[in-house]
Amino acid sequence: MTTRERMLHLASEGQPADDYLPAAFFLHFPDDCHAGPAAVAKHVEYYRATGNDLMKIQYEHKYPMIEDIRRPGDWSRMPCYGESFYEDQLDVVAGIVRELGEETVIIVTLYSPFMFASHVVGKERLLEHFAEDPGAVAKGLGIIVDSMDHLIRGCIDRGVDGFYASTQGGEIGRLEADVFDEYVKPTDLAVWDLLRDRTTFNVLHVCDYAAPYADFDRYIEYPGHVVSAPNEVNGRPISGKEVSRLFARPFLGGMERLGVISNGPVDAVRREAAAAIESGPRAMILGADCTLAADTDWANIRAATEVAHARHRR
Repeated sequence: MTTRERMLHLASEGQPADDYLPAAFFLHFPDDCHAGPAAVAKHVEYYRATGNDLMKIQYEHKYPMIEDIRRPGDWSRMPCYGESFYEDQLDVVAGIVRELGEETVIIVTLYSPFMFASHVVGKERLLEHFAEDPGAVAKGLGIIVDSMDHLIRGCIDRGVDGFYASTQGGEIGRLEADVFDEYVKPTDLAVWDLLRDRTTFNVLHVCDYAAPYADFDRYIEYPGHVVSAPNEVNGRPISGKEVSRLFARPFLGGMERLGVISNGPVDAVRREAAAAIESGPRAMILGADCTLAADTDWANIRAATEVAHARHRR
């Protein structure tokens, strides 16, 4: 069975096809590898060097800051970007699909509407706008969903298998729970509706890049064939087995993204990888809770991947 066949089976059946334990770790590449042939080459180089089983294409085209959006009511003037706005990223997608599409599953990083909105006005101003008039800001998020439709369609047309779809806003100390549930969550789910029946491998990423979570309850109904979530919730560790059981789907993660996988030494990487596998479910992809440090030694990633590939599931 090929790597691609194994990964698609995991997504469609929710269980591994055999005793092979896949691994997938992600990081951002240097600025000069964010677009064009250099981006394609760097993604392919990384895939080959690390031995990973999943190719996640990094999205590197942020929405521009818009100075005219100064108050909540201004969000109604949020522009809807068409496919041409994403052309540089779509060219990277097409190139990587040509290189690796027959070997492995290819997915694309997909920021949430809330995350894209933070590009437009900055994280702090976005929270201020939500505090003042969340309904007005939500109009802007709706426009962003329409814009994301062009990105999603473009990626699917170029042959990707799915997306690594992130959510933010519901972490501790950010939006009030009722504000998130009423104004942000519906736009997250609207994006998932755009993926429905059009993709075969999607990862729900509960992203703790900005802050930790008190619980994962509001995300359980989010779609996604696989779930990627932090190793801690409400100040306590949570195992991959617990996350998988909570979301009723395979788990991607287990290692701390800024821990030994990013810093070494290699022997410590191997030990943590083994421990993550032991505490994880049978239906698992060894990985980290988010992107690793950009300067992570690829040898560390290779070492963790080799531990996964050498293990037999219980």
